[in-house]
Amino acid sequence: MTERIWTAALLVIGDEILSGRTQDRNVSPIATWLNLQGIRLSEVRVVPDDIERIAEAVNALRAGYDYLFTTGGIGPTHDDITVDSIARALGVPVVVHPAARATLEAYYATRGGLTEARLRMARVPEGAELIENPMSGAPGIRLGNIFILAGVPHIAAIMLEALSGKLEGGRPLLSRTIGCWAPESEVAELLAETERAHPGCQIGSYPFFREGRVGANFVVRSTELSALEACRTDVLTRLRDEGFEVSDEAV
Repeated sequence: MTERIWTAALLVIGDEILSGRTQDRNVSPIATWLNLQGIRLSEVRVVPDDIERIAEAVNALRAGYDYLFTTGGIGPTHDDITVDSIARALGVPVVVHPAARATLEAYYATRGGLTEARLRMARVPEGAELIENPMSGAPGIRLGNIFILAGVPHIAAIMLEALSGKLEGGRPLLSRTIGCWAPESEVAELLAETERAHPGCQIGSYPFFREGRVGANFVVRSTELSALEACRTDVLTRLRDEGFEVSDEAV
């Protein structure tokens, strides 16, 4: 029986990402966190601050994957429209969550009080649950298989930590890295043959140019530790037998 692979998509929301003004720093940590939960990040999509475009992407991605995560657009300003867009996608109204309001009131009690702008961060699509955020008081949001996170990386990371161990997933994807001073083209067939010899393992190749030399790091991945180690050992042996300079870690 084939083991089920749990999948997720990430929807990055914001004109500032598409304009290049802000560099996204959430994809890598979210992908890493998902792997630890036994979930594979299978697609990343970036959309502008446009309600229809966001809603369209939300409906496509939530139907195509087990989980959908979004980042960005849940702050206090007029252009933070993620909540409205997801409510539009799901056909539900936007409401002020009483627990979110209470949390924000407590957080801003000594910070100037809860203004109308700050109250926007308590708005959720009707039926949503909250994701804890002790950093700034403004919570993340969960509705069905959709998880709405902040765009600020360290706050998104805190929200993910609150979700750790709470999502259904498979076995974590394990990895080991091998470094080699050789052009990819010279070892491509060797890597392909090795991968075919080890079902359940994948080998990724990541070339670099360093110190005037060409090389590549090879990442072996599997959900089975024994299969991973067997494949890794085989890659090392084959590369050394061909006379390549190899390291049992990244170079």
